[in-house]
Amino acid sequence: MSFAFDSFLSEPARARSAQPFTGLPPYHFVGGNIDEPTVPADALAEAVARVIREEGHAMGKYGMDGGPQGYLPLREEICTILERRTGITVTRDEVLVTSGSLQAMDLVNKALLDAGDVVLLEDANYMGAIAKLRTLGVSPHPIALDGDGMRMDALEEALETLAREGRKPKFIYTIPTIQNPTGTIMPEARRREMLALARKYDVPIFEDDCYADLVFSGERPPAIHALDDEDRVIYCGTFSKTIAPALRMGYLVAPWPLMGHILPLKTDAGTAALGQMALAEYLPGHYEAHVATLLPVLQEKSDTLCAALDEHFGAAAQYDRPVGGIYLWVTLPDSVDTDRLFEVALEQGIEINPGSQWTVNSDQNRHRMRLCFGHPPLPVIRDGIAKLAEICHAEFGLPLRSGNIARG
Repeated sequence: MSFAFDSFLSEPARARSAQPFTGLPPYHFVGGNIDEPTVPADALAEAVARVIREEGHAMGKYGMDGGPQGYLPLREEICTILERRTGITVTRDEVLVTSGSLQAMDLVNKALLDAGDVVLLEDANYMGAIAKLRTLGVSPHPIALDGDGMRMDALEEALETLAREGRKPKFIYTIPTIQNPTGTIMPEARRREMLALARKYDVPIFEDDCYADLVFSGERPPAIHALDDEDRVIYCGTFSKTIAPALRMGYLVAPWPLMGHILPLKTDAGTAALGQMALAEYLPGHYEAHVATLLPVLQEKSDTLCAALDEHFGAAAQYDRPVGGIYLWVTLPDSVDTDRLFEVALEQGIEINPGSQWTVNSDQNRHRMRLCFGHPPLPVIRDGIAKLAEICHAEFGLPLRSGNIARG
């Protein structure tokens, strides 16, 4: 008989339980996965071979010669990319290399949040961000969005209401460029307005820019951090969505002395050195060209998903055509419960993100779903959406038509 750990589990561990991984379903429309053929495997292999021959012995000590913030050449290249792509000007001492942007998020949360605190964020938001806040006993305060991202009138109303109550949010968390899951891009004027409100109410901003390099046009507004002249904005980014998710290579930008409080909280003895070294070797001279070839691949997938939805769901599926990223936020009729649709679809090999998991006000968004198109090939997108429409009709009587043919 196996030893029973149940009575030894911590409270957080008792609250959650996972199952052994049995593989991805055939039609996989979830997760921040990208198109596998676009991973620059050959170029990365050459980068690994070069850098490990030249500097591999430096891995004999923790942090190599860069200390706990990460490999110096990678931090310097991140600074170069940020200035070119976002308008952010920082030094390598303000950059911390992390094991993906999720670790960056965890570190900011650990540094700034206590149970009972309040964080303002877009109502529709990254499922992981919402879950992390609630796990810490922090109240996620939802702010309404429109086609340009977080609404500033709603943000000001929330800040004013909290101020009257004698409460100050610990920070404003926002995904202003290719917002997750809505896909909106906040205009520069609204970014400046957010900074003005943050200044007025004396609140920091945590800017998550993880999808910003995936704007299909290649043009984006300056980062909020780039517009900040008070060191009020904390910033995180990643190479997971452009190079490879499994590399687990992200970064955090924060001013000192805040960085000095964050570093002791990163207790993993450093992000994996070989990945940092390979990326630092690969990025110069390759990154811009790689992203330029990636964008049309993702746009074709986006167009294919939209065409499949139009054909098989028709007017039952309302959405704004993506301007970038790897996901689509879909609104279905109120009678469709996407929590239930998720369950029955998964039984038939199709996985979606139900809207309740990607919103703070979950009960008001059970008729919405997020569909990720970055990973599945074009035929899988077409076939998967056709099957999803059939399942939705069988369960909810919608959509009524497929193309020009009425469903029985």
